[in-house]
Amino acid sequence: MPTNSHTSSPREAEHDDFTSQSHYARLRWHCRRGMRELDILLERFLESRYAALTDADKALFSRFLEEPNERIVDWVLEGVEPEKAEYIKLVGWIQQYR
Repeated sequence: MPTNSHTSSPREAEHDDFTSQSHYARLRWHCRRGMRELDILLERFLESRYAALTDADKALFSRFLEEPNERIVDWVLEGVEPEKAEYIKLVGWIQQYR
């Protein structure tokens, strides 16, 4: 008998209602990157700003969380400008929580 061991990704969470508790819980989980300073910034952003974002920006944040840790660290903590122009404003918003 097959078991359902499916874990949803942030992209799959995009298809949920952005206000659902399960969607928010998945995003909170994906904010945990294993680097304390980054985890704190992402969680502060999620708790303080996420609810006020447009649906398009909420979807953008979900996609952002799919990026490799190294890139997110470079962008958020090291000040490297993202190659994807759509991430530039998001990174700026997250950096406000330093």
